[in-house]
Amino acid sequence: MLYDPWLDRWLPLLTQQYSGELVLDIGCGHGDDLRTLARAGFRVMGFDRSAVAVALARRRVPGARIEHTDFRERFAVGVPSLGVVVASLSLHYYPWEETLALVAKIRSALRPGGLLLCRLNSTTDRHFGAGRGDEIEPNLFLIDGHPKRFFDEESVSALFSKGWKTLSIQQLHTRKYLRQKALWEVVLERSAN
Repeated sequence: MLYDPWLDRWLPLLTQQYSGELVLDIGCGHGDDLRTLARAGFRVMGFDRSAVAVALARRRVPGARIEHTDFRERFAVGVPSLGVVVASLSLHYYPWEETLALVAKIRSALRPGGLLLCRLNSTTDRHFGAGRGDEIEPNLFLIDGHPKRFFDEESVSALFSKGWKTLSIQQLHTRKYLRQKALWEVVLERSAN
């Protein structure tokens, strides 16, 4: 796995408007994004379902609060109104209705004007399973025994259709996992209503 500096271009916005706020990283993995944010001066907290990933992230970002948990169960526990949530490639394991509910939980944890920086698997992500495996429901496939969702522009728009002001939606590519990965990068502000 390679370092993926995707947050770097959003740091000026974060620093200008959210300085000093707690940032939650959902599915923090090995702590790449946590480390980027901590180095930029943010207080950071992360969740991940992998005990191995959490142990590595704790070593890489010793000042962060990092929990080994499934955020569906512990998302709002002990979390104040957040200024920023990062969810990079961590919302794609669930059926559509559950995905909608998780985004609603994220929105409810953000203060009005809070920011969500999110990356989602694209339906064009052929190197990482798009269109392969047994289809459980539209764009949710069973790949290597695990569900994995892929998003097209319509489903990204539907996922964030209520309660969000869209700042950016772009289909991009990364080489974080060595091979080119297609994804959607979405930056949203929680609206007041």
